[in-house]
Amino acid sequence: MAMCGSVFPQTRLHAEPLRVADPRSENSCPFVVNSLLHMTKILLVEDNEMNRDMLSRRLERKGYQVAIATDGQQAVEMAAADPPALILMDMSLPVLDGWEATRRLKAGERTKNIPVIALTAHAMQGDEQKAKEAGCDDYDTKPVELTRLLGKIEALLKGKSTSP
Repeated sequence: MAMCGSVFPQTRLHAEPLRVADPRSENSCPFVVNSLLHMTKILLVEDNEMNRDMLSRRLERKGYQVAIATDGQQAVEMAAADPPALILMDMSLPVLDGWEATRRLKAGERTKNIPVIALTAHAMQGDEQKAKEAGCDDYDTKPVELTRLLGKIEALLKGKSTSP
């Protein structure tokens, strides 16, 4: 397999068209090819800067495009304007909490089918049920265990792409 180096987006003026290696070739870099062909967009809704930075960087390293909202109202507006493939929703948010933001997303025509994973540091008994009642498709606790969260993300995205 070819070595994969850093990839930086660039604007090319008056240049020949960008040539991309055939994705079936042994010499192509899978990360580059997959990134160029399709990056799944996740909306991360998190008001804590440290959590937001850590999780967004980890998701980007796994090949996801990450959009960020810092409160529930901003999340509802962003998802309606440019729907992501999936939403990671902190439940304790300013302006509009994650519970109500999820209810509004699930009530919206453009956003009702977007999978939402509730994220909470306050894993109280009954929170998972409360998240499901608000419309969340899954639930995870903080601190985030990336392997577990990625499994949930991938399962929801596969389920979304195979359903009619």
